[in-house]
Amino acid sequence: MVGVEAALEIRVLHRHGKSIREIARETGVARNTVRRYLRDEEAARYKPRPPRSTKLHPFKAYVGERLGSAAPEWIPASVLLMELRERGYRGGYTMLKQFMASLRPKQAVEPAIRFETEPGEQMQVDWAVIRRGSNRLSVFVATLGWSRAAYVEFVTDERVETLIEAHENAFLAFGGTPREVLYDNMRTVVLERHGYGRGRHRFHPGFLDFARPPV
Repeated sequence: MVGVEAALEIRVLHRHGKSIREIARETGVARNTVRRYLRDEEAARYKPRPPRSTKLHPFKAYVGERLGSAAPEWIPASVLLMELRERGYRGGYTMLKQFMASLRPKQAVEPAIRFETEPGEQMQVDWAVIRRGSNRLSVFVATLGWSRAAYVEFVTDERVETLIEAHENAFLAFGGTPREVLYDNMRTVVLERHGYGRGRHRFHPGFLDFARPPV
């Protein structure tokens, strides 16, 4: 048998008027083979191989029935292996486990719900340490809840004055201040937490002064 590419070349040469003898000489294929591939266009196409029978094959129906009867619970492969051994199965554990995985129901992926707010309503602030030690480096990230626009600033200390300056730079970059700013355990904002909810934490006095609206 010649390959698919060689069979295609035989047909192309034939369409260009080449004789069987010329095609055989150019492709290095016997003339009888050239004739066969010109008569039967399916000759060079690979046929799918029939699936090979495995040691698990006679027990697949039993495995499917056991898993179906136990649904929505899932039977461990080790349990089914013991049951199959009693029924004469001599195959391996991995083969059984792979087959069981192919029968496992696909879990529906829950759609991601994007959190959004009205324009100018909310801003989320995050503070992360990039590098510790004497050459410390941190990053300030402010993200608007509606547009998801972000302002990023790298700083070398975590003083409250630095945090306030980063906020002011973010407000300038966004062209205004949001009605609400959310924080997550930033030491320069919240010194102590007492339960959940607003008004139950001890805030940094310097940052609290900055957050108060002007009189």
